[in-house]
Amino acid sequence: MNKEHKMNKEEILKANADKRTKCVVYTRVMGYHRPVESFNLGKKGEHKERVAFCEGSAKIKIA
Repeated sequence: MNKEHKMNKEEILKANADKRTKCVVYTRVMGYHRPVESFNLGKKGEHKERVAFCEGSAKIKIA
């Protein structure tokens, strides 16, 4: 491949397909950790809409 040629996203993924592994995302549901891929369609939608909690921005500022 030419050094000047920049690979796009699809080319990079295709070239490295044999090196990639599946990433399983887990989330906590009712005290248990479960893989997101096992969720039904509605639960997957709820998971996408979740907002991550940031402790730093939630601190109360005392004057």
